[in-house]
Amino acid sequence: MRGHYLAGNALPAVWIPDVQTRDDREVVRARLDTQDKCVAVKAQIRTLLKRNGAERPAGLSAGWTREFRAWLDALSVCDTPLNWGARQHLGSLLRQMKNLEEEVQTLEYSVGTLATQPRHATRVERLTKLKGVGVLSAMVFLVEIGRPQRFANRRQIAAFVGLVPSSHESGETGDKKGHITHQGPARLRYILCQAVWNRVRGDPLEKAAYERLVARNPKHKKIAVVAAMRRLVIRMWHTVQAA
Repeated sequence: MRGHYLAGNALPAVWIPDVQTRDDREVVRARLDTQDKCVAVKAQIRTLLKRNGAERPAGLSAGWTREFRAWLDALSVCDTPLNWGARQHLGSLLRQMKNLEEEVQTLEYSVGTLATQPRHATRVERLTKLKGVGVLSAMVFLVEIGRPQRFANRRQIAAFVGLVPSSHESGETGDKKGHITHQGPARLRYILCQAVWNRVRGDPLEKAAYERLVARNPKHKKIAVVAAMRRLVIRMWHTVQAA
């Protein structure tokens, strides 16, 4: 403000999302938040089992398979190995998990319905043609960035998402780059990370690019992941520019 009033420097422009964009964000963010709650409950279940010494039977998958869930249901009613209080806690957590998983499916349908609306349909169709990008990923991208045209170049979109290195400089030292800034919507970075791993698994070109960066610095694989996330968000931005 001092620079503006005293030196006439231009103030940075601030984009305010319209009512429709803010409303669209509600259902998409609710879908992500509910999934986070479900993951947290699953972590609580595993912690409860570990705390009470209930070990998974040999040959039973550690994933959330039908067999693993059936074993958990049996634990919540059997006298051993869990005591009464632990069984009540486990039963409560299992009911919470079931309700949250049902709510995730309900909100997934709502997000899919939103994606078919005229204001989103064309862009979602184009984005989902990119490998690793599904309807949810496309919708998170669209509602979080708002109007794509407000970004003048790829550097601005990468900076908005927080995928550019931070800068540290003073009068004694030059520009020193640090970790990424983590500015902007964390939800979008989370979705981009998931999409990147899908692309690495399913796209030979993306896998080759990832492995080249990992080969340069095997101890810091996150650098390769962040680079892939930055490439993807820039490509997504270019994809929706003309839509």
